[in-house]
Amino acid sequence: MLETYLPIITVSLGAVVIILIILSAVLFSKIGKLQKRVDTFTFGIEDADPEKVIKLIQKDIRDLETANILKENKIKELETTLNFTIRKVGFYRYNAFLNKDAGRGGELSFSIAFLDGFDNGFVLTSIYTSQTSVCYAKPIKNKKSNLMLSEEEELAIERAIHGGE
Repeated sequence: MLETYLPIITVSLGAVVIILIILSAVLFSKIGKLQKRVDTFTFGIEDADPEKVIKLIQKDIRDLETANILKENKIKELETTLNFTIRKVGFYRYNAFLNKDAGRGGELSFSIAFLDGFDNGFVLTSIYTSQTSVCYAKPIKNKKSNLMLSEEEELAIERAIHGGE
C-alpha cells in the first residue's frame, strides 16, 4: 500500500525540500543584511558586545556635548570682545572752503568716524586747502563728544551708526 502512495510522497517531499532551500536562501540573504547592519552599529569590531557599543556611543555623545558647550562659551566670549573693537565706520567727504578765492580744496577734506559696538571711538577730520592740510581727532562716547563737533563730523558719526546711509 505504501507503494501506491510512494510517488505522491516523493513529489511532496521534493516540493518541501525545494521550499526549504528557497526559505534558506531568503534567510541567508536576510542574515547577510542584518550582519552588515550589526557591523555598522559595532564599527566592524568582531564579537562586539552591543552593551559596550552603546556605552561607547553614549560616551562619544557626552564628549561631543562637552566640546559643543566649550565652543558656545568661546563664541560668547568672542562676541563680547568684538563689541569693544571698531565695528562701525562712517565716512563723509566734502569741500572745506566753497569760496574759490579762499583756496578751494576740492573734495579732499573728510571726516571719518570709527565706533565700537557701544558707539564709542573717535572721529578723525582732515581739512585740506591749497596751502596746507590739518588733521585732528575727537573722542566719541555714547555717540557724543565732549568737544564741539562740526556738521561734517556729526554726519560721519551718523553714517557709522546707521551703516553709511
